Amino acid sequence: MGPPRPFPDEEMDAMRIVIIGGSGLIGRQLTAALARAGHEAVAASPSTGVNTLTGEGLPDILAGSDVVVDVSNSPSFEAAAVLDFFERSGRNLLAAERKAGVQHHVALSVVGTDRLEENGYFRAKLAQESLIQSSGLPYTIVRAMQFFEFLGAIAEAAAAGDRLVVPDADLQPIAAADVAAALAEVAVAPPRNATVEIAGPERGPFRDFIARRAAKAGDERQVFADRQARYFGAKLEKGSLVPDLSAAARLGSTRFDTWIADA
Repeated sequence: MGPPRPFPDEEMDAMRIVIIGGSGLIGRQLTAALARAGHEAVAASPSTGVNTLTGEGLPDILAGSDVVVDVSNSPSFEAAAVLDFFERSGRNLLAAERKAGVQHHVALSVVGTDRLEENGYFRAKLAQESLIQSSGLPYTIVRAMQFFEFLGAIAEAAAAGDRLVVPDADLQPIAAADVAAALAEVAVAPPRNATVEIAGPERGPFRDFIARRAAKAGDERQVFADRQARYFGAKLEKGSLVPDLSAAARLGSTRFDTWIADA
């Protein structure tokens, strides 16, 4: 196991930060944001020779690193496959970080993970969070709302003939750029050993966000809200997918209408 290193403070040199899943939507933006801030931001993914499922490349990429940010995702959302991905990947990564003396593990998760265990993906993310919390490593888990960029795919999953039928629940989606910005701030701050939530600046009915996105895309299908409609297999209550109002969630700055006008 590598010798422990003090967590860098604002007066110290730039940190070496490894981004697992650095070639993805969030990973690319996060790597760029950290590099602009003067840190050594290293994007790691199978395309760069780093495979968390097998452990390939982890010792080399983590050597001398202060922080690891895991924004990787499973290539399959099938329940057994996604659980296997997050458990195997998580164990390999956390073990390699302990050996390398990494001082802060940051992971991207999803708001509502602990409330929607009917959904295999949410169960897998909860298992990943549990591994992190019991690892003994200093950590921060960042639970994010659904990204604006994913609303099109969410709409297609709600297709029912010539209609889109979505749950009668609230949504508070966030721009991917704001997720990356929040992760960049968390990565260079001391570990919280806790979970924080991030969301967009607007909370409203699920139906409204999907309808606004459909209108922008020229999709003429009507959008309906139904209390019995499922969200990828999970039944939602009004607040299932949004941050707890009693907690202080960090809010992104990008409003949906602004984002959609530029999409």
